[in-house]
Amino acid sequence: MQTQHSSSAESSAAPAAGLDQSAIPPWTTAELPEPKPLGMRNLAGLIGPGIVMCGIQIGGGEWLMGPDVTARYGGNLMWVATIAILTQAFYNVECGRYALYCGEPVFTGFMRTFPGPRFWMAVTAVLCLTFLIPGLSTNAAVLLATIWLDRIPTAADGTLVNTLALITLGAVVLPVLVGGKVYNMLQWIMTAKVFVVLGFCLTMGLFFVSAEGWWNVFSGFLRFGNVPVVGESGSETIVNVFSWRWEHGVWPAISLTHIATLGAFAGYAGGGGLSNSAYGNFVRDKGWGMGSQVGAIPSAVGGHNITLSHIGAVFPINDRNLQRWRGWWRYILADQLMVWVPGCFMGMALPALLSIGFAMNSPMFGRDILYSQPLLAADGILHTPAFGSWAPLVWGLCLFTGLMVFLPSQMAIVDDFARRWTDILWSGSRRIRTRLKGNQARQVYYSILLIYVLWTFIVAVIFLRFPDAPKTMVTVIANFNNVALAVTAFHILWINCRLLPVELRPRWYSRIGISCCGLFYAGLSFLIFWTKILPLFRS
Repeated sequence: MQTQHSSSAESSAAPAAGLDQSAIPPWTTAELPEPKPLGMRNLAGLIGPGIVMCGIQIGGGEWLMGPDVTARYGGNLMWVATIAILTQAFYNVECGRYALYCGEPVFTGFMRTFPGPRFWMAVTAVLCLTFLIPGLSTNAAVLLATIWLDRIPTAADGTLVNTLALITLGAVVLPVLVGGKVYNMLQWIMTAKVFVVLGFCLTMGLFFVSAEGWWNVFSGFLRFGNVPVVGESGSETIVNVFSWRWEHGVWPAISLTHIATLGAFAGYAGGGGLSNSAYGNFVRDKGWGMGSQVGAIPSAVGGHNITLSHIGAVFPINDRNLQRWRGWWRYILADQLMVWVPGCFMGMALPALLSIGFAMNSPMFGRDILYSQPLLAADGILHTPAFGSWAPLVWGLCLFTGLMVFLPSQMAIVDDFARRWTDILWSGSRRIRTRLKGNQARQVYYSILLIYVLWTFIVAVIFLRFPDAPKTMVTVIANFNNVALAVTAFHILWINCRLLPVELRPRWYSRIGISCCGLFYAGLSFLIFWTKILPLFRS
């Protein structure tokens, strides 16, 4: 994930190949700022996009699909998360590369390519469809209903759950109103979320989960090739495809009964969908690289002096700027390899430990109830003798931790949608470029935010008419997000190999890494379409 560089004196700031400037003006030119050296003295400067992304992405997958898969298969399929997280790291790095160079998020880069902004706005609108399904706030409502009722809610409690879902959906937008930059509040909340969630899970795992459970989960990250097959009894069992091929001379017939759940598991491991592309937005708003020359989206309160340029700025390619670029590039690598990747692995593993250690202790395990895995883990805690009289307190802490997972992540989804379309319209709409000044980006952002919240209220009412809505919402979102991740992975590779100067383009291994990300999620999407969706049309 390193950059190529040249010691040549000067080259053009931006190559023209592949750049469509018919609708979006060309980049301006500015000097690349000098980065501060990485180290303990500049720890606050390093903590930023990676931990925000980590906080956003400890959500539906890690707290819902991860435990659901481990409760069904143990740690045998955790290797799917390994591939997902590592390939997404290349995706994130390439988003950061583009933002470092010009201060624009990658979706603005997409609009700079043929056939132009209108076409890519339409494509983005399709890829954003799952953002209109408020799955995480609905799961948070189930947890709140549990606290209110002092028991796991059932389908008969649907009215209470629906009411709480609408309340939480409206409440999650409040934090992004303050903080100067919208990003500042996101960073504060997501940092707190990471420490609370992973701290609780780690404490529970260290003191109450057996060494066998730890080995089951963490060794699963390296059990490549383990797949479910239908055994002689008709139930699913786990085999390794390579061992099976060696012993029998043929490949095993993989069971696709729960392929949608496994696809959702892969879709939520790490980030998934368009949420990863927000990394470039956060790099800009943090002020890394040329982001400091472009600005950020101001919040409604305290952001009057913060501006956002309509167009990105690039720097001349010379020896001095290339040296500064390498300094900023170390920020990206440290942020991803030291914060985001370890955080995602821990975010997948620790909730899985709770599932293995406690969920199966619940009398409700396997029954048809309105549930998510945090509820089963909490209920299992009540039925674990080791907690004794402390069980009700730990039960409450488990539910609170679940709320810390779902509500900030739903807030981030609201912000992500409003942020993405603000950036798209801010640069892609000629009318907005000519009529609004740099300090008026908040008008676009909060207008989109309001429309989005009103629409998701309507969607929530529709979905919540079905008893299994919370889990269904998350499964649908994750599998559609796999398509979005596959499509944008290849487009990001294209713009970084065509729009950036030769000296800054990704090396061969970065190109292979993000290509593997696109192929992995495209393959999953095709498999789910072939086995789950196509038969519906045939019937």
